Amino acid sequence: MCHDFTEAKQTIMTLRATLIGIAALLLGAGALNLGMGLQASLLGVRAGIEDFPTLLIGLVMSAYYAGFVAGSIYAPKVVARVGHIRTFSAFASTASAAAICHAVFVDPISWIVFRAMTGFCMAALCLVTESWLNARATNVNRGTVISVYFVVTLSATAGGQTALMLAPPSGYNLFVFVSVIISMALVPIALTSTPSPALSPPSRMGIKQLYGTSPVGVVGCLFAGIISGGYWSLGAVFAQAKGLPADQIAVFMTLLVTGGVITQWPLGRLSDLMDRRIVVGFVALLVVVTGIVVSLGLLPDDPWLYVMGAAMGGLALPLYGLVLAHTNDHLEPEDFVPAGATMLVLYGIGAVIGPLAGTAAMGALGPAGLFMFLTLMGALLALFTFYRMTRRAGVDMEEADDFVMVTNTTAMAYELDPRSEEEDEAAHNSDEDAVQIADRP
Repeated sequence: MCHDFTEAKQTIMTLRATLIGIAALLLGAGALNLGMGLQASLLGVRAGIEDFPTLLIGLVMSAYYAGFVAGSIYAPKVVARVGHIRTFSAFASTASAAAICHAVFVDPISWIVFRAMTGFCMAALCLVTESWLNARATNVNRGTVISVYFVVTLSATAGGQTALMLAPPSGYNLFVFVSVIISMALVPIALTSTPSPALSPPSRMGIKQLYGTSPVGVVGCLFAGIISGGYWSLGAVFAQAKGLPADQIAVFMTLLVTGGVITQWPLGRLSDLMDRRIVVGFVALLVVVTGIVVSLGLLPDDPWLYVMGAAMGGLALPLYGLVLAHTNDHLEPEDFVPAGATMLVLYGIGAVIGPLAGTAAMGALGPAGLFMFLTLMGALLALFTFYRMTRRAGVDMEEADDFVMVTNTTAMAYELDPRSEEEDEAAHNSDEDAVQIADRP
């Protein structure tokens, strides 16, 4: 018993040291996601107040993901050339400037440019933060690091929605708040004593090769981006079109994110018990049901609009993690990070399509068009997933990896995943075997 107590005490002390070591990085990541969470909803609401054409609102919201994809590809080269601190300082300053410029130049074309700049900067900022966290992580604390990181970022994103109630979205105060929060994210990162890690641009697996390995992974990731990106980008626009005031839009968006946070783990654990494609297909069917209920107005808006909005968030946001987990079941450990980087690009492409197609649907059919669009996308994903189940047997669940919660950040997040350690261990064991063979007489 004494031995067990000592071991438990040592575990607690190790966890405490880990959290203290990454506290500055978590503060920076939290501030970034707080500001970005507010900005996404604020832009959608303010665009409606300014009577931007519906299609241009979609272009504004899509521009972020286009910038993010570009940033995911090019930011590693910048970090490798000038280092982590300079990269973070430069892109945090640029993102802060872009945030305040939205209040100065209130027109769709300018906003498209600023939004794309923000997405590019956010990709670089996440890369710096996550590469530092990865350098801090070890076999012992890797699961703790990734779990705490995602809890902080998702909670901050949800908190950013509530900040919409701090001032009228028709003014400039909220834009100033976003700019200040992003600027403050620079402080803990710039002052952290955590050693700056070496970084090389991540390798990527070709889409054709990835499709051959996991068709549901490729198609599912694209549709996850379309559904999640479209709903997340246009949720505030939908709520405003339904006549909700700013404070209630904040509640709607907070419930949207909270729904996704709550369902990630239960759905992931459920997928550990059966063919993950069943869970992906089932979630897609529930997207269809929820979309039909909302778009046809089968339930009264008060309070069911909020409930169904949270339900759609709880279905849309976990899709990416479920599809990624399914894909990983078909990969070798050394392919996990390259495949993850490719899937991130696929998700980004889908997230560019989602807001554009969603606003087109809303322009043609009114607010209900968003949920009609989500219904169609959910139906297509469900049909393809169940079709693939007739073409290929499922993975033996005893050999499958456990679900690990993920968000669509950068390729470096896949390095943080505990499963990526299998590659390092395999390489290490291979090196040891080679040394033993070489030492034989």
